[in-house]
Amino acid sequence: MQVAHAQLNMGALQASWQAFDEIAHLRPIQNEAQYDRMVALMNSLLEVVGDDEDHPISGLLELASDLVARYEQAHHAIEPASPKDALRFLMDARGLKQEDLRAIVPQSNLSAILAGKRKISATMAGKLGQFFGISPAVFVPRLD
Repeated sequence: MQVAHAQLNMGALQASWQAFDEIAHLRPIQNEAQYDRMVALMNSLLEVVGDDEDHPISGLLELASDLVARYEQAHHAIEPASPKDALRFLMDARGLKQEDLRAIVPQSNLSAILAGKRKISATMAGKLGQFFGISPAVFVPRLD
């Protein structure tokens, strides 16, 4: 079965693109200034479109978001935290001291974990995950 392709009116397309490009400047992001501009466009679109996938400009929001995500992945990637750093962060964020976790981890073991001298066991990762209400995988080291 052959699909019929509509003839493109290149003159109309060029005129429409030029007008649109002056406003949105939608293209792959090459530097921080372009990134800032695209984030501003994305945020403006989010204010109008919200989560309405049927909004007339939702496709434009999707394109802008994809461009921002690609640039961020290439230039602003965040390395995952080590299990001990994730534990320290969660403790600090919740104002917890080592003794607050003594029902889960003996004090000496916790000190050794936070000092990087001891690994978090799978059992302990499960208990910590349950305690903090997060996935135990956060406390399991990545194998690279």
